[in-house]
Amino acid sequence: MSNETLINSQNIADQLHSAAIHLLRRLRKEDEGGGLNAPRLSALSVIVFGGPMTLGDLAAAEQVRPPTMTRIVNALAEKGLVTKKQNTNDGRSTLLSATPSGKRLLMEGRARRVQALAKQIAALNRKQRATLQEAAEILKEVIREI
Repeated sequence: MSNETLINSQNIADQLHSAAIHLLRRLRKEDEGGGLNAPRLSALSVIVFGGPMTLGDLAAAEQVRPPTMTRIVNALAEKGLVTKKQNTNDGRSTLLSATPSGKRLLMEGRARRVQALAKQIAALNRKQRATLQEAAEILKEVIREI
C-alpha cells in the first residue's frame, strides 16, 4: 500500500468517524421521548437483538462492570421492559429477556430515529441519495471486516 493511499484512507476514516459520532448525537435527541437514558436504551437494545442473556454477557457487551449493569437492568425491570429469570443451565446466573413492552419501546425509538434521518435524506437530490445508498452498502462491507 502506498503512502498516499494510507494517508487518504486515514483521512476518509477520520471523516467517517466524525460523521458517525455527530449522526448518533443528533439522532439521540429523538430518544428523549422514550423516557430512557442512553445507557438504558443501549442495554435494552442488546437484550432485544441479542436474545436472552446473562447479566455478565450484557455487561461485557456494553463494556461496563457487572455492578453498573445490575443498576441499569434493575431500572429496566422496574419499568417492565426486561424480565429476570433463573438460568436453568446454571442456577448461579440470571437470564435477561426483553418484554413485549421493552421491544415495542425500542422499536418505536428506532422508528423515530430512522424517520428523522429519512426526512434529511429526502431533502437531497437524486444523485446525492444514490451516492449515499452506495456509500451505505460499502460501509456495511467495511464494518463486517472490523
